[in-house]
Parts: sequence; C-alpha cells; structure tokens
Amino acid sequence: MKILNKIRGDFLGGIVSSIVALPQALAFGVATGLGAGAGIWSAIILCFIAGIIGGPLVSGPTGPVTIILTSMILTNSFGLQMVVTVMVLAAICQVIIGLTPLPGIVKYVPYPVISGFMNGVGVLLIFLQLNPLVGQAGAASPIEGVKTLFTSPINQSALMLGIITLLIVFLTPKKINRIFPSQIIALIIGTIISVKIGADVARISEISFKFPDFTLPILNVKTILDCIPFALVLAIIASSESLLTGLVVDSLTKTKTPPKRILISQGIGNFFSAITGSLYGSAATMRSAAAINAGASTRLVTVINPLILLAVLICFSDFAKQIPLCVLAGILIKIGYDIIDTKLLKVIKYAPKDDLYVLIVVFLLTVFYNLIFAVGAGITLASILYAKRVADKTSLGVKTIQDNEIDELEKQLFKVYNYQIRVVHIDGQFFFGSATQLVAQFEEQLGTKFLILNYESGALLDISAIFALEDIIIRLQGQRIRVMLVVKNEEVLNQLKDLNILAQVGKENVFYTEYDAIDEAKKRIKNKFLNDKEQ
Repeated sequence: MKILNKIRGDFLGGIVSSIVALPQALAFGVATGLGAGAGIWSAIILCFIAGIIGGPLVSGPTGPVTIILTSMILTNSFGLQMVVTVMVLAAICQVIIGLTPLPGIVKYVPYPVISGFMNGVGVLLIFLQLNPLVGQAGAASPIEGVKTLFTSPINQSALMLGIITLLIVFLTPKKINRIFPSQIIALIIGTIISVKIGADVARISEISFKFPDFTLPILNVKTILDCIPFALVLAIIASSESLLTGLVVDSLTKTKTPPKRILISQGIGNFFSAITGSLYGSAATMRSAAAINAGASTRLVTVINPLILLAVLICFSDFAKQIPLCVLAGILIKIGYDIIDTKLLKVIKYAPKDDLYVLIVVFLLTVFYNLIFAVGAGITLASILYAKRVADKTSLGVKTIQDNEIDELEKQLFKVYNYQIRVVHIDGQFFFGSATQLVAQFEEQLGTKFLILNYESGALLDISAIFALEDIIIRLQGQRIRVMLVVKNEEVLNQLKDLNILAQVGKENVFYTEYDAIDEAKKRIKNKFLNDKEQ
C-alpha cells in the first residue's frame, strides 16, 4: 500500500511540476533567442537524466541561468556552436566541482552577493521583456531597450495581450494558483484570445516533436580559453541554485541529498542537454517544491515530469506554435519579479553598511555592466570588507610583568639596564588583513628586553601572517630584544616549525603556557643581573 501511495504521489507531483515548467521552459527558450524548443527540450532532457542519477529534484531552465545565457549570447553575438561550447564546458566544470569539496564551500558565498545578483537578474529580466511585451523586437541591454521602447511603434494588440497576461499572473488568487498555476492560465487564455481576434502579433515560430539535432562544441585551444570564464560563471550559478533547491527539498522531505551527487547529476544532465542545442539549466526550486507538496517522494517524479512535457509536444504542438511572444514576455516579467529578493528589501534600512555596499555594487554591475564580472567583484568586495572587520577586531594586549620577589631587583634593572618583561597577546585572527596593522603596532613595543608573544587563537596563519610574524621577530631581535613565543595549538606550532619560524626564535624560547615563559624570563633577568654584579 505504501508503494502504491508513493507512486500515486510521484504521478501527481510530476503532473503539477510539469504544469509549472511548461510556460517557463517555453519563455526561457524564446528569451535566449535559441527558440522555444530549446527550452522545452532542456526541461525534458535535464530533468530526466539529472533526476535518474541525482534524486527527486525537478530540473530545467531557470531564471538566473537563462539570463546569463541571454546576456552572453546578446553581448558577444555567439552562434549556436559557440553557445554549445560554453554549455559543454560548464557541464564539465559542474562535474569537476561535484568531485571536489567545493560543494560545501558554495554555502559560504555572502548573502549580499547572492541577493544583489538575484535582484539584478530579476530587474534585468523585467527590462529585457518590456519590448516584446509591446510587440517590439528584443533589446540587448536595458538601456537600449528603454530607448527603443520610446522611439519605436507599439503594437496595440500585443500591448493588450501583455496587459491581460500581467493581470492574470499578478492577480490570480493564491488558492487558485496552488491548484492551477497562473502562468499556465495566462498562457492558455492569452493564446486563445489572440487567435479569436486574429491579432497580428509575433508568435512562437516553430516547436515540434522532432528530437533536436546534435551539435558538437568547438574544440580548439583558443575557443576553449575564450569560453572558460563564461562556462565557470554558468557552472557556479547553476550549481548554487541546484544546491539551494536541494536544501529546500531536504527540508520538505526530511531527507539528506549529498551535494556532490546533486552537482554531478546536474553536470551530466546539462552535458546531454547542451549537445542537443537545448538550454543549460539547474534544479528548479519552485517546480521541485510543487512536486513534493503534491506528494512526490522518489525520483520517479523526474520521469513522469518529462513524459508529460513530451506528451504536450506530441499532442499540442500546433497550439504551442500560436503562443504570442508578448504573452511569454508577461510571464517572464512575473518570473523576474519573483526572483527579486523582496525579503531583504523590506529590512534593507536595518542592514549593515558593508552589506549594502556589496549588494548595491553587485546589483548595478549585474544590470548595467556584466553578470560574470558582477559575481566576481561582489565576492571580492565582500571578502575585503570581511577581512577589514576581522582585522579591526584583532589587537595587541600589552602588560608589564611585576613580581614581589623581584620587585626591588626590577627597580634596579630599570634604573641601571632599563630591563622590562612584557607580554603581548595577539587577540583575534592573525591573517593577511590584520598582519600589516600588527607590524605597525610593534613599533611601540620596542625598548624592552624580553617580549613574550602569546598567540591564543587556534586558527592557522596564512602566508601573509607568517611573513609578518617573521618581520616582527627580526625587528625585535634587531633591537636586541629576546622574543619568546607562547603557542598552545599543536597545528599552529607545527606550521611555525615547517616554515622555519621556530628556528628563527629558537626552540628554547617557545612555550606552551604564558606562566612558563614569564618564569623563564625572570630567571634570565636574575642570572644576567647577578652575573653582571659579580663582574
């Protein structure tokens, strides 16, 4: 009985998710310029292959991935074979990422970078669809699109159908939307109205049951090197979205899908999707969640979903050819709106300034310059600001050691030899961001004879911190100051040994506790004073 219930749930989940996927796949295919067929075949091929290998994640073309492809194609005037080359390389990169520990690192990409990128993608998607919404040709950039919007004639029929589509997708009650997605309602109603009134509008030119032709990538060194930057960004964005979908599905099903398996399955699925000239894609959160909520629980749902889409191609291809591009534009505008991170926008005035800087920079670069550069610049800026925050918290705590037993002795030492014992605590992370600041602060510590450096953190030092520490030791030793190290963490101690820092200090000057170092410094002071007194 349980097996039958699972099968029934997977069938329902496959039906629901295919209804959600159909209008999106068609719209994404048209948006890239590769055609509606490229979108629908991507939803079929990727969902089936990735699902069989990876698990119950409904995959296909998605907004962020499609907008990267669209931007890449329009900005660089890539032909089909060049696009296929980028997608094949991206698929290989995804598989390689899946074979490494990197899937666990993706979750550390700062939220402002993700939010800025998603907001930029949402706005970009909306602006690029304004021209098709009113019956004009698509533009390569938002600025060009706005100019064309006010200088080219508007198709009144397309504008009317576009407005009807927007009203349906934005105003359909949630209760109805849960049962029958507003996007499919808009697709059906908009197409029927356009046919009934004989509207003179651009439509999907061709979509058929015919399996797409295989397209081989360009495999020469120059082309591969040119395509690698685009492929890496495509792979990273698709991987991030797939891993996010995996987290959502795991939370709904109370299961654990290995991140590596998700990326490997997506990479293999995208490889076969790419060589057929279909769109690159990822695991889709909305479709996967819809399938799970309808009762899906196994990878059978990823077989049912593409079979239903295949049935649509066979039975309703004539209807699909009549779908107006302005209707698809209206659907994409709603998808763009849904991509925008409204959750963060509601609390943006309370966000830290550093996060706002990152978000704004990534957003502006995404919309007005280059999506690929935006992601890299955002991660770099966020890393620098984070390093600054941590470095600002890293400080030197200095104290002069006093002891009743040698109080009089120290007074004499201070008077005659100006001897002092000082302990310097390095509090916080000692790394490239804080190393330079600490080196400068050590100028103020000169004048003592025994200086104990107490590094209490268990974090390993990066190479910048290692060189900074060596610089500090050399400076102090140049002033005839005996440097003593207190290191409690064995890994840090081994690191200092391997990098020859301990040899610089001398093994006899390395201690496990601060008390041991202080006692040794006291003994050496006493011995030095007594020896000098005898002489």
